[in-house]
Amino acid sequence: MYLSRYFLPVLRDTPKEAEIVSHQLMLRAGMVKQSAAGIYSWLPLGLSVLKKIEAIVREEQNRAGAVEILMPTIQPADLWRESGRYEAYGKEMLRIMDRHERDMLFGPTAEEVVTAIFRDSVKSYKDLPKNLYNIQWKFRDEIRPRFGVMRGREFLMKDAYSFDLTKEDARRTYQRMFAAYLRTFARMGLKSVPMKADTGPIGGDLSHEFIILADTGESEVFLHKDLLEETVPPADTDFWGDLSGIVEDWTSRYAATDEIHDAARFEREVPADKRLTARGIEVGHIFYFGTKYSEAMGAKVQGPDGKLVTPEMGSYGVGVSRLAGAVIEASHDKDGIIWPVPVAPFEVGLINLRSGDAATDAACVDIYGKLTAAGIEVLYDDTDERAGAKFSTMDLVGIPFQLIVGPKGLKSGEIEVKVRAGGERVSLAVESGLNHVIEAVQSQRSLA
Repeated sequence: MYLSRYFLPVLRDTPKEAEIVSHQLMLRAGMVKQSAAGIYSWLPLGLSVLKKIEAIVREEQNRAGAVEILMPTIQPADLWRESGRYEAYGKEMLRIMDRHERDMLFGPTAEEVVTAIFRDSVKSYKDLPKNLYNIQWKFRDEIRPRFGVMRGREFLMKDAYSFDLTKEDARRTYQRMFAAYLRTFARMGLKSVPMKADTGPIGGDLSHEFIILADTGESEVFLHKDLLEETVPPADTDFWGDLSGIVEDWTSRYAATDEIHDAARFEREVPADKRLTARGIEVGHIFYFGTKYSEAMGAKVQGPDGKLVTPEMGSYGVGVSRLAGAVIEASHDKDGIIWPVPVAPFEVGLINLRSGDAATDAACVDIYGKLTAAGIEVLYDDTDERAGAKFSTMDLVGIPFQLIVGPKGLKSGEIEVKVRAGGERVSLAVESGLNHVIEAVQSQRSLA
């Protein structure tokens, strides 16, 4: 993409309303624009990141055996009355009425909708297990939306819902999703730690939050330091095999948020030199809640003995739009964002230091063509801005690698390669520089 043809409304100054780094940088980098309190338009750079995150989430859900559907944003209130949650949910639910005076709502979650789909479609144990997921916009009318996309009212969420015949089967599904979540966040360059969590209005008695450490996290977290060195399940993991060992490795060592924290147990079980207290951001939440919704809504299947059985359920959420902010909170410096390659809006930023100079223009066009032919996503700054402004923009938007091309270097047959993380710069022969960047990008496209 040529920058002169792109839409990238960067800001040089930090907006006053932005309190945390991710909000500041998303506004400054032209990723989002606020439409109303807690509601944002996603501009091209931000949308590209959002799609990259969504693709990773989708791939790992598919790997774990979940099947994608698409459910509506507007839901009938009658379904929520069946489950008993319509009045209990609170003011976070946006309630509306259609032209026929039927109560409707903008879905904050979708347990009721998916349970109705299952109830009307699956009748036999032979059709189990089922795990249906949905990547859809949700709305929760937060009393005080803040921190940009980290705590907005409208947000993109992946929510999956599992249906199993027995409690044992349901817990095995929970283990599969637990492992899938570890892989999902690792592929984005994030180190996530699962922590026992309160089930809240979702219900049930088994739940884990997946937390990434960041100074601006909303929760205080306490954990065994060794969890930060724990490896995630590899790509060839048998997700239909026994994953209890993976779950045990992660949950046997102490990790908790301030809501669940047991100070006495923490001090008793974790050696003093292994204790870590930090701030964390929730990026995913999984639940096993048994028959809470299937029983309330009359979902039953015929069991092997011919008797009707109420399926065991779980739900599994990932904040897709929230992750865009979370990655920034975990990966930035004073100059701007530092995107890991798998979620970067572009993989290489190509900077023409003297647009209008025939030799430099020709070299940049040639380099752009070769990178594109190699499957590399390139943002080519072909504008007539001064060099300092071009460097600042590339650092701000956080593209992982920069190729810097100018008349002086070309006379020596060289271009400059800059790695955004760390800022290392090296001059290489043109072909060597190209090959170096192509190999680096390709090696970092999968971080797990």
